[in-house]
Amino acid sequence: MRNLTFTVIFLFSIPSLYCQVESSKTEIEQIASTLMDYIEGTSNGEPDKLKRAFHPDFNLYSVAKEDSLRIWRGKDYVSNVKEGKKSNRVGRIISIDFENNAAIAKVEILIPNRKIFTDYFLLLKYEGSWKIIHKSFTWQVIPENED
Repeated sequence: MRNLTFTVIFLFSIPSLYCQVESSKTEIEQIASTLMDYIEGTSNGEPDKLKRAFHPDFNLYSVAKEDSLRIWRGKDYVSNVKEGKKSNRVGRIISIDFENNAAIAKVEILIPNRKIFTDYFLLLKYEGSWKIIHKSFTWQVIPENED
């Protein structure tokens, strides 16, 4: 009788485990969608996608050449993206990690023959959607080919 009880309990626990995995997949897809709004918004000149991706009070942070902290207001960043003005940049999502309503992500932006930017994001889910609340970034110059 114990074996039968264990089997029944085990079988009833499988749907719960499956639901947790499906829920995680859905959250990853939602986070990726927010990150793609950022990538496509900046690449294709779509400020509305940026406004959808970023929290209105987000800021960007980087270290300047003189080793000082540079803080850029998110509103200023978004206002620099002009409707329909495409930029020569290609982005890709490197990683996403989340727990409940908090996430971190890494994105790489390539500006061909010039620079590679690495963006680190903090995201929060509230009011039913994921928003980027913080962006830190760094870059490296792409070395010229020496033939």
